[in-house]
Amino acid sequence: MIDYNQFFTDAIDKLKQEGRYRVFSDVARYAGEFPKAKDVINNKDVTIWCSNDYLGMGQNTKVIQAIEDAAKSMGAGAGGTRNISGNNHAVVELEKELAELHQKDLALAFVCGYVANEATLSTLAKIMPNAITYSDQCNHASMIQGISAGRSEKHIFRHNDVEHLEELLSQADINRPKIIAFESVYSMDGDIAPIKEICDLANKYNAITYLDEVHAVGMYGPTGAGIAEREGIQDRVTIIQGTLAKAFGVMGGYIAADEAIVDAIRSYAPGFIFTTALPPSLAAAAKTSIAHLRKSDVERKGQQERAERLKSMLRQCNIPFIDSTTHIVPVMICDAELAEQASKILMDEYDIYVQHINFPTVPRGTERLRITPGPLHTDEMMEKLVEALCEVFDRLGVRGAGETEDKKAER
Repeated sequence: MIDYNQFFTDAIDKLKQEGRYRVFSDVARYAGEFPKAKDVINNKDVTIWCSNDYLGMGQNTKVIQAIEDAAKSMGAGAGGTRNISGNNHAVVELEKELAELHQKDLALAFVCGYVANEATLSTLAKIMPNAITYSDQCNHASMIQGISAGRSEKHIFRHNDVEHLEELLSQADINRPKIIAFESVYSMDGDIAPIKEICDLANKYNAITYLDEVHAVGMYGPTGAGIAEREGIQDRVTIIQGTLAKAFGVMGGYIAADEAIVDAIRSYAPGFIFTTALPPSLAAAAKTSIAHLRKSDVERKGQQERAERLKSMLRQCNIPFIDSTTHIVPVMICDAELAEQASKILMDEYDIYVQHINFPTVPRGTERLRITPGPLHTDEMMEKLVEALCEVFDRLGVRGAGETEDKKAER
């Protein structure tokens, strides 16, 4: 007889031996008090430093009210797929808002960003005969999965390396359909893609561009449409993909593009056709959040100021981190077990919640604490965080920690 359970037990044991076994914290956020939350298991309050609710819009009173109003007037669920149950009006209004945000003909909402990427990229490759997909080396797992599912010829170009991308593009027939898939802000290092240069190559080699802006929408550009808007080149990007679950604080994913592209994805993508639609409450909340951030830059400015202040404090204490120009602050530990220990000590002893990031999310040897300061993190919270990091890193012997500028000057 086959012991099927042994397969799964062995797989879990392997993760534990490599220090990659994941334990999820049981955290309950307090409405209106972000980044404060309750550590349910230990029954104590903690401060969240790793949320993708980058601007705290999940706690915004207007957004919460929109959820309540839509649920009371239209019910809790969507009633099924849009193919069967039709478009609930809240989703129609959301898609109009998204199309206006990105200055595109149409937008299409999905249940999450992962599905938006997987469904769209796989369908693009199937619709265009003999297509080639060019993918950035650091693209998100959802993009990689979508490209693989499309079964088109694919090439991976070195991260943000336009020379390597051009080398690959130049080897293909100019008349073959080509898709260049990349992100604007890469979530683990916080670096930004050379969008203009990639669009230039797309024009030169007769390709379309697919830009994942999930870690930029809401936070960059005059109306929060992302890095492409900030750089004034949004019109040059063929397809923009985004999320409603990060800066907008709700849930869902989407694409925005020309009418023919969006209609084709709507009509052919199994990930859209066969998934239940967003419920009206989430769609209404997302629309409210987007509309607010299109007019208000208070949250964006606050986030950038907080991120720069935290980076300055980390430099003074010689805490090792990747110094990007974005809101993402990866504090480097470069050891899986030490990263897990640091995260646990911060939670248990300092009431600070910041999840450690290990392989396969990041390459082995680049393990880290991914910190995301936002406009609602106070100076007092930052001081406590940096002090705790110094003490914990000293205790664990993490390289580069605990030496202030004053101490270096004494040497």
